[in-house]
Amino acid sequence: MRPQKMKIGLAGQPNSGKSTLFNALTGARQHVANYPGVTVEKKIGWYASNGENVEVVDLPGTYSLTSYSPEEQVARDFILREDPSVVINVMDASNLKRCLFLTFQLLEMQAPVVLALNMIDLAEKRGISIDTQKLSGLLGISVVATNMKTGRGKKELLDTISALADTSGASGGIGLDYGEMESFLRDIESRVLAETPQLPAAYPLRWLAVKLMEGDSEVIRLVASAHPSPEDFTADIERLRADFESRFDEMPEIHIANRRYQEADRIVRSCMSPGQARQLSWSDRIDKVACHRLMGPVVLVAVIWLLYYLSIVQGYNVTNYTWPILAQIRSWVEVLLPGAGFIEIPVMRAFGLWFVDSINALLNYIPIFFILFALIAILEDSGYMPRMAFIMDRLFSRYGLHGQSTLPMVLGGIYVGGCAVPGVMACKAIPDERSRLATILVIPLLNCLAKVPLYVLLINIYFASHKAWAMFFISTISLLLVLPISKILTLTVLKKRPTSPFVMEMPPYHVPTVRGVLTRAVERVWLFVRKITTIVAAVAVVVFILMRFPGIGEERMAHYQEEKQKAVSSFIQDIEDTDYAAAIDSDNIMDFIRYWSGYKNARLGAGGGDAAKAVNERFRGKNPDFYKIVTRQGKDGMIAYRAARSLERSRKQLLMDMKNEQIHNSFLGRAGKSLEPVTRYAGFNWRVNVALLSALAAKESSVATLGALYESDERGESLEKRMASKETGFTPLHGLALMLFMVLYPPCLAAAIAVKIQAGGTRWMLFSIGYSMILALGVAAAVFSGGSALGLSGFQAMWLFYGFALTLTVVMGLVRNRPDFSVA
Repeated sequence: MRPQKMKIGLAGQPNSGKSTLFNALTGARQHVANYPGVTVEKKIGWYASNGENVEVVDLPGTYSLTSYSPEEQVARDFILREDPSVVINVMDASNLKRCLFLTFQLLEMQAPVVLALNMIDLAEKRGISIDTQKLSGLLGISVVATNMKTGRGKKELLDTISALADTSGASGGIGLDYGEMESFLRDIESRVLAETPQLPAAYPLRWLAVKLMEGDSEVIRLVASAHPSPEDFTADIERLRADFESRFDEMPEIHIANRRYQEADRIVRSCMSPGQARQLSWSDRIDKVACHRLMGPVVLVAVIWLLYYLSIVQGYNVTNYTWPILAQIRSWVEVLLPGAGFIEIPVMRAFGLWFVDSINALLNYIPIFFILFALIAILEDSGYMPRMAFIMDRLFSRYGLHGQSTLPMVLGGIYVGGCAVPGVMACKAIPDERSRLATILVIPLLNCLAKVPLYVLLINIYFASHKAWAMFFISTISLLLVLPISKILTLTVLKKRPTSPFVMEMPPYHVPTVRGVLTRAVERVWLFVRKITTIVAAVAVVVFILMRFPGIGEERMAHYQEEKQKAVSSFIQDIEDTDYAAAIDSDNIMDFIRYWSGYKNARLGAGGGDAAKAVNERFRGKNPDFYKIVTRQGKDGMIAYRAARSLERSRKQLLMDMKNEQIHNSFLGRAGKSLEPVTRYAGFNWRVNVALLSALAAKESSVATLGALYESDERGESLEKRMASKETGFTPLHGLALMLFMVLYPPCLAAAIAVKIQAGGTRWMLFSIGYSMILALGVAAAVFSGGSALGLSGFQAMWLFYGFALTLTVVMGLVRNRPDFSVA
């Protein structure tokens, strides 16, 4: 009898067409979230069958159901613990032998399985003919040939699902014979049944035995937790495994995998037309170039360049159109907040604008993310993503990274000009947890575009005669640091993180569907937006308090009030003999300032022609006297205009001075001064400390803060000149230390949030900030203090450090990974 509510799971290997089948079954009735505690996507949808809603869960694509990766654990836990009515094993018909490896594991778990032989049209185009009835008989389960792009087999699949669900039982598939291991499995089964009788009631006994012989850590912990003598039981399992290996000269897990592939080969030879699958397909012909030893990397570079150009470069160009929308939202919020005085900025107004600016800074990434996620979906659906991993894995695996770390690192700024946020977000596709975490933790150390302004500033000040060499150094040093750092992380803090064998399947190329690409892009962008808005609120409050409070003292505020009165009195005196003396006084001075600012902004946005005339008419109607001043009409209008310009400059200077003093006295400013005893070894003073601390919100803030701290009385003087003149003790060695500190600088606010989202926890976000801060300070101090002790110039120290980094990269690449699961 059918259960009250049907729940269906879609299980299959990557690139098997699960997403297409999921969309075909559920249509628009679906949503995406994350499984609790992990960053794996949870896609749930519904369709109607016989008057009831059937829940469909699209499980993560996985080659196996071990405990190597979060994807495998999530898929396995769903099948074992959520009691699905039916599990649809979605299989790529053109890769029958490889896909059966997963099918055997589903059958061992006694799941009610229906085999969807998907993309049957591609198999037929390759000349592959599969006898589905014979395949069904050999496996002991229902087999349906499908092509969801055309709807072929959909009705038959739905009927088969409904029929199997009505039986409320397992599908009765075959049991795999493991040959010489069978006696060991029977021994384990009897022990588990006798010593932990509660487990076989919850888990298939045969499956438990196979997993224990495989050495599956999660299953060993599961059985041990229910065993009266867990240590003895675990030791006995290890002895059984060692006994099997010594007797048959084969590791148990290798034997199990080999038996599955041998059985898959027997079944394929029985139900597939002989020789048909060996015909050279157009996918194989493309791979002769795309995976060629020499041409493969060239194609990879071209694809990455195109992806980088479209997502980062053109994505930033698209923000030119989206940013005005965000700016308009800010303007609407600004109207609702308490008004500003001449120099009085209410706390609520300051915080409201700070909060909106913080949110907008992240929302501004949406065009980049949308293009990026759409392109990634195209690479995934087309089948090229595994080719990228194949080409780069041989190099990256030496440093604890993964072939699929290539795309995130390029987006993060493997040379110069990337962005850590999309780079970290792109790590979701890395299947190996250890490599994924390592990639997430090192991407913020790459050269994102936000670091470039500080590099340019320091190079122009301290390496003006060696600009090209200095830019080459800063453009390449990050990669020479990231690779050994990644290796060290995987050998230390990440060494206990689960890692998986590098299984390299080359699925046939497919033409992605527009609907599938857009759906996944929207889903991933929405997931990002939903998560950042909750985190930014808390962080924005903390940073705002640190930069604003305790504020300016009463005595100093009285000084600024006095300066304000002088500026206002001077303005009123300057227009005293004009026709506008009665139009503006100390009571409505802010009305005039707001009118002045509004008119300038409106004219700037309008450009010329009829739009400019419309702006003039609108502002003339608001206040004719103010309009004559801002448009400099007549002699008196010109006099009043000049006086207004002087007033505006005075107000801006007062606000700048107050901002500087506020930074000096703020918790952040005090922190900068308190850090001087430590940072002096890197050559940093409190001003540099404050600039670097402000960069935690956004790295661009470092130069903006330096601009405020090194404000000059002489208008038009560049920041390079102001900083060089006010920091007379700074040398190129100081500049080099500061550049290297920025290279290894902790992730900014947006990147830190991305790290939290992708790493799956606040502790990883805090670790990424902490370890990179210590590393950055350590390297900067070593270069500055060591260079000073050796009497090196900044240029000499630069290349000495470059040689050290290059040597470290080569040496760490020779250190063996532990354990090393990669296979060629």
